[in-house]
Amino acid sequence: MRTAFRTAVTGSVAAAALLVGTAAQATPAGPGVTARLISQTTIGDTDYTLREITIPPGQATGWHYHDGPLYGIVKQGTLSHFDSSCASDGVYRAGNPIQEPAGSGNVHIGRNLGNVPLVLDVLYVLPHGSPFSEDAPNPGCPFE
Repeated sequence: MRTAFRTAVTGSVAAAALLVGTAAQATPAGPGVTARLISQTTIGDTDYTLREITIPPGQATGWHYHDGPLYGIVKQGTLSHFDSSCASDGVYRAGNPIQEPAGSGNVHIGRNLGNVPLVLDVLYVLPHGSPFSEDAPNPGCPFE
């Protein structure tokens, strides 16, 4: 089942890359974190955007949530993912898929606790015009 999910996510990210087309420059996504736009398109009321996210060792995304679901693949490094209860809700290594549900009830943070840059390919499926993420306050965790 896990292999089927990984294949489905990998296929979705690859299909999105083919579907959406244009490349763009790197844009900052937070302290020490960069995001490179790979491609994007809008179909109906939904924006599909494929980005490569790089998180240096010891850095994090900051607490946030998304207005639509995300689907991704870890290309390099290890993603340590934490939910708003401060608990780890996943550790994802190179080749692992990741999925994040939409909504303010899904506040989370991604951290690179390793010693190599963490690189992710992420497909954002968002309502048209929505930001890639919505900032959220630290829910009381002893880490950022």
